[in-house]
Parts: sequence; C-alpha cells; structure tokens
Amino acid sequence: MKVFKRRVYQTLLSRLQEPRRFIQILSGPRQTGKTILSRQAMEDLAISTHYASADEPTLRDRAWIEQQWNIGRLQAREDRKRKGALIVLDEIQKIPGWSGLIKHLWDQDTANKVSLKVVLLGSAPWLIQRGLTESLAGRFELIHVTHWSFSEMQKAFGWNIDQFLFYGGYPGGVDLIKDPERWSRYIVDSLVETTISRDILLLTRVDKPALFRRLFQLGCDYSGQVLSYQKMIGQMQDAGNTTTLAHYLELLSGAGMLTGLSKFAGQRVRQRGSSPKLLVLDTALLTASSSYTLVQARKESAFWGRVVESAVGAHLVNSAMGTKVEVFYWRERGKEVDFILRLGKTVVAIEVKSGLKKESHPGMESFLHLFKPAKALLVGEQGIPLEEFLSAPAAHWASL
Repeated sequence: MKVFKRRVYQTLLSRLQEPRRFIQILSGPRQTGKTILSRQAMEDLAISTHYASADEPTLRDRAWIEQQWNIGRLQAREDRKRKGALIVLDEIQKIPGWSGLIKHLWDQDTANKVSLKVVLLGSAPWLIQRGLTESLAGRFELIHVTHWSFSEMQKAFGWNIDQFLFYGGYPGGVDLIKDPERWSRYIVDSLVETTISRDILLLTRVDKPALFRRLFQLGCDYSGQVLSYQKMIGQMQDAGNTTTLAHYLELLSGAGMLTGLSKFAGQRVRQRGSSPKLLVLDTALLTASSSYTLVQARKESAFWGRVVESAVGAHLVNSAMGTKVEVFYWRERGKEVDFILRLGKTVVAIEVKSGLKKESHPGMESFLHLFKPAKALLVGEQGIPLEEFLSAPAAHWASL
C-alpha cells in the first residue's frame, strides 16, 4: 500500500513501536486519511491487529467497545512472543461515554500488564478533545490529521498550484474533477452535509440547525473577510445572538470546515473580543458551493483573489495545528494585514498578493510601526511564490 501523509504515518508508526504505552489519537476532518493511515500502520507492525468502526448504520454502545477491546486482549495474550497486539477503533466519538470506559479498560490492562496498543480515530475533533480532557489525562498522545497540503496533493496526484487552489485537499475527489458537477456534489453531499448532519447536529446540541447551516454558507461566501457577529446576524436575518454564533463557529472550526481568526492586538483579552476573520479550512468548501469551474474561476479576479487568500490562510491554520504557532489577522482604522504568525515572542506579518490589491501596503506599514515584527512576508505576485509558500508549514515561516 502506498504511504500518503508520510510525516503523520511515520509519527504514528514510531510511537506504536515504542515499549511505552500511550493511547494514540488520530483526530481530524472526514476524508483526510485517518483510516488509511491506521491500516498502513497495521500492515507494517509485526503484531496481531484488529480494526472496528462505530460509523456503521447499526447502533453502537459502550458494550460494543468492550467487545472489541476483548478481541484485542485475546490477541495480545496469544501473541506475547511478538510483544502484544494492536486495536484500532474508528469514529469513537459516536459512542456515548466512550472516554470513561476507555480509561477503565486501559487502566485494567496496565495493572494486569496486558500489552495491548490502542489507536482511536475520530472525525469530530472537539468531541474527541472533550473526552480526552475529561477522562484520559496522562494516557494519550494526539496526532492531528488535517486537510491535505499542496505538497501532499502534488506528490500523490501530480497536481499543479491552480488545481490545488480550486479543488483543495480532499484526495477522495481527485478522480471526479474531470466532471465538475459530480465533483461539486461529492464535496457538498458526501463531505459538507455528512459532517454537519452526522458529526455535528447528531452528536452536539444545536438549538437552531437552520441558523447553523446558514452560518457555514455565510462563511464560505465571506471567506477571507472580517465580519462582526452583528453583521452576520443581519446577513442571515435571524434572531440569533452573538454568543450562539460564536459557539456555532467553534463547532465548525472543530470539524475542520470553517474558522474565525482573532485579531492580533498583543493582548489576549482583546483578541477574544474581536470580530472574526472568516476562513474556510479547505478551499474546496468555497469553490464547490460556487457556480464556477476552474477555468471560469481563474478568469474572475475578485473570486480568484478570495480563493488564493483562503488557501494561504487555511494552509497556515492547518499546518500550525498541534504546534506552538498561533495565527491571527490585524486590522485598525481600515488598514489590514492578512495574517499574523506568533511563535513565542516572535511575530511575523504576512500579506497575500493576488493581483487585486494596490502596490502599496499601508496596513503592513502601520503594523510594522506599531508592533515591530521580526519580519514581514509578501506571498504571491512579486513575493514568495505560492507554490513555495504552500510547500512549507507555518512553523517554517514563523522561525526563519
């Protein structure tokens, strides 16, 4: 089997080969390769393995977890000469009370010296995180599996930069791009709708589902733009309040769909109270809901500019996940800097040039004067080529 997302795969495999036992958690959006990664590790480990998924139509409960766990225990006892066994449980967040039971079973095995290695997969990261903090402190290691990057799509499928900007980082849609309508339906029906219906609305309390869906669409329509919560409410013509919208935006961010960047202000209190900069976490979510093909989108300069800026922002957020790099925007009195990176005390300002903006950068000049960042980067035309920028993670640009 060809290895994709090699860096993540190598991290998972090396951890499973260590003598120390930790529960390995692969968490990330749907269709980003979590199951394939775990199956690759199962093939390459010299121990017995067992895989089971809770993402099947039949109802799953805590008893199901225990049944699967006991299969792994039996394999571990029978295969002691090869140092135990591995069990992989997929879509674990769909089992109510999963984390408490996992803790109980894990602690039993630790006390009884059962050499059972465990990998848990989940496509609702905020639910996974809640379960980890509630029950599994000190027992797990988290591996973030994000949308595929430009370099990953290029290496796996030979994509050029325009293909990545438009079609994004969903490998499942690669074979469909020759039929734009079919590709669009795949993104909207198989990814967006499934995530909203099965990973969010079914598992989390959302009092206003219609408002939740409109917020996602609004985020796609305004990706790359700063929008106050009051303006969002006005755009959606709903009686919702800012607290509700902020919560819904957190759920969408946790699902790897849409986030709201905070304003950089040097003070965390002010950052939390700022209007968010809406940003899709994969450009396919923006382009699939439009009426454009790649050729048409490339000719529409305003739309293409939004695609380019969204791609840069999504790359920064996705590649910063699991690191100490923080991503912000900055705007003051009509002057704006597209993205700000902070790594410890180091601050980096990034401006994206897509052909729409003027040659001068008054926002950057003001930011340099106020905050004196370590460096300022121009990405795109007359700056760092998009292909080069999207081929290195946020930590690289924050630590140059």
